[in-house]
Amino acid sequence: MKADLHVHSNYSDGSDSVEDVMLQAHHNGVSQISFVDHDTVAGQEEAFALGEKYGIEVIPGIEISAYDFKRDRKVHILGYHYHADAVNIKNLCQPLLERRHAHSMWQLEQIKEAGYELNADEIIAAAKPSRAVYKQHIMTYLTGASYTSLEYKRLYKKLFKGNGVAAGDIAYVDAFDTVKAIVADGGLAVCAHPGQLDSYDLIPELFGAGLGGIERNHLDHTTEDHQRIERLAEQYNLVMTGGTDYHGLFGAPIAVGGVVSNTPLKSQISK
Repeated sequence: MKADLHVHSNYSDGSDSVEDVMLQAHHNGVSQISFVDHDTVAGQEEAFALGEKYGIEVIPGIEISAYDFKRDRKVHILGYHYHADAVNIKNLCQPLLERRHAHSMWQLEQIKEAGYELNADEIIAAAKPSRAVYKQHIMTYLTGASYTSLEYKRLYKKLFKGNGVAAGDIAYVDAFDTVKAIVADGGLAVCAHPGQLDSYDLIPELFGAGLGGIERNHLDHTTEDHQRIERLAEQYNLVMTGGTDYHGLFGAPIAVGGVVSNTPLKSQISK
């Protein structure tokens, strides 16, 4: 099997619809996929229905924007195989989505005051079915360019980084609360791309809270990251996952299935 367990759609900050992602997965021979849209499970029912259409097994997924308050850094937590109602996950993530959207509306106003023409209603409509506007939606409206273009990168840095008029971020949820919510919903909690966010020191502590996995295969990981993750997985008996972190035009240029999990998720869990 070919499993891509880390893809995003336009239910959060991906540019493509669930069906567009599934169609690409089908063409690329992906047999198992998980949509891990940020802080929402809203697209899961559509993914399941399209999985039947294209003959691809869909694993329930989410990526939650969490924080390591001890070390003052972001940490992303993936959740897989949670119960369909996802009560604890939804309760944790709904305030996150509300803060995200409110912050984006503030950013829109700052950018408008700086002299750029923006229409909030048009941006909100273009972002749907996402329930929150992301920086990528604002940037697409301003530039019409892809994430990798020089035009996009220059303007993004000017507006959102350092002393940019729209710089700043929202308050994230505690990483330990995140792991506990996923586990409470019957799910597998996995630390996402620890090499990208330098989450390694947190792994032993999260394991005590119920962490069950760690993402090994990711576009940003080096051979050294792979080795470090393998040691942690062996030490704490963690499932190793992987995927493309696909965002379409809103992310790095990679095809669905271009980075895969070493083995399908269900077979790993059964072990």
